[in-house]
Amino acid sequence: METKKATIKREDANTYLVLEVGETPLQIILTDDNPNNVKMVFNSLLKELKKGLFEFNLEDESQDLYNNICTEYLTQLNSELKAIYDELIDYELVDSK
Repeated sequence: METKKATIKREDANTYLVLEVGETPLQIILTDDNPNNVKMVFNSLLKELKKGLFEFNLEDESQDLYNNICTEYLTQLNSELKAIYDELIDYELVDSK
């Protein structure tokens, strides 16, 4: 299983959870209630998941609320990615190498 990097991007206006997937990192806005943003990121993760199982590891030194939120979010996300990958295998929907 591949481990991909996740970081927290803190700006004055917004804070993002950045998931390093493919050539373009995916960003989930943590300071805005936008379910469409989360859906778009999740759809991109599903496409990538068809290529093989992976999980995210948070690389962040700050011990703040965003770190706690992202740590818990990634725990849930990694669990969901594993379950979905198992279903993709069951339905023969993974890309063969």
